[in-house]
Amino acid sequence: MPQTLVSPAQYREEIRKSRFLTLAAPVESAAAAQAFITAHGDPSATHNCWAWKIGQQYRFSDDGEPGGTAGRPILAAIEGQDCDQVVVLVIRWYGGIQLGTGGLARAYGGGASKCLQSGERRELLRLERCACLASFAELPRIKARLEAFQAQLEEEHFQADGVFLKLALPAERVQALRDWLLDLSRGRIELQHERYKSFTESVDEVVDNR
Repeated sequence: MPQTLVSPAQYREEIRKSRFLTLAAPVESAAAAQAFITAHGDPSATHNCWAWKIGQQYRFSDDGEPGGTAGRPILAAIEGQDCDQVVVLVIRWYGGIQLGTGGLARAYGGGASKCLQSGERRELLRLERCACLASFAELPRIKARLEAFQAQLEEEHFQADGVFLKLALPAERVQALRDWLLDLSRGRIELQHERYKSFTESVDEVVDNR
């Protein structure tokens, strides 16, 4: 079962005179992850490398370190710890001794793993994202019943022919909600899985080879 942090965590380490500060926190959106990185990054540091993962979405940055030596190892640490809905920022102050590509990957990935291990964690429910089109008359009854299925209303869009709803709920409750909606609408409302695009790009290019 995937886990997230209960509260922010940090881990400090010095490797061959380079200082590393790793910060990790729970987040629920890409915007929240980027806001954490902006708020806690140190402009005076040599590198501010990071990764975050929220469901099927993830992103990472090497921030000037050689490609594949920072952001991706941080992301691998998040996945290796079976974490989700977390952001990890690793700040490095260069100490004058090159670590090599392998040393960098171990430093960034290892720091991220130790930081996540040090924090208090909680299990996440595996949520499925679904969508359906309901009539205006059916909307109040659907909203009133969502809590019974542990469903969250993420978005609603009013259209000429009804209301388009995007929902998130535990995977084991999807079929029960689908059956209830079919019964409510006499077979007209069909609950379908909503697919979200993931993105995996790194946002930086290789600048140096420290």
